[in-house]
Amino acid sequence: MTFGFAPSSAASLSTSAASANRVLEPAEWAAAGIPLLRSPREVVSGLHARHRPGLTTAVVAVLDPDERLRASASFTRRSASADGWMYRNTLLSQLRRVIPHDLRRRTPVRTAVLLYCREGDGRWTEEDGAWMWGLRDACTLHGLRCGAYITLTRDGWQVLGEGRGGRHPSAGSAPEPVAMSEAPPRIPRTGGAASDVLRRAAAR
Repeated sequence: MTFGFAPSSAASLSTSAASANRVLEPAEWAAAGIPLLRSPREVVSGLHARHRPGLTTAVVAVLDPDERLRASASFTRRSASADGWMYRNTLLSQLRRVIPHDLRRRTPVRTAVLLYCREGDGRWTEEDGAWMWGLRDACTLHGLRCGAYITLTRDGWQVLGEGRGGRHPSAGSAPEPVAMSEAPPRIPRTGGAASDVLRRAAAR
């Protein structure tokens, strides 16, 4: 698969246009200090298996410090324009729906990553830049670390700004078995009669 950035798209973006459309260019994204995924293929395969994204579908996921999935949501892009402000609002709405914010923490603990399934190859486009801007801003407003932005095309998947990618899964491919680890369910910490009731209910 092809790596790098599409020169035609990058060259057509002036500084004022990028600012007006709220787009992050590759150099700005690289300078933002986005944390690297330890197991990007595992994350991509897990999200692909859970949400089975089609073209123009975005999947936003929240990972804990051990890179276990805490929450995720998928939705379809409805607007044809690449506007980071609109993408930010959509991402923030999805995050608020699936997980409480972490704004009370001094330092973010959980990380949000975004997987976007689209046409084309893995090279950066203006639309990618708008998603990057939206993800970064949504994370700030929800008290999360801004994590990786991943494209899923017919060529495979690509973590933009890192040069890491693979051929499987790809847009349109059958989902693989779920591989991404999840946090185990929490056991209620109660005692006495309440615990007896829960144990009897679980045994039925």
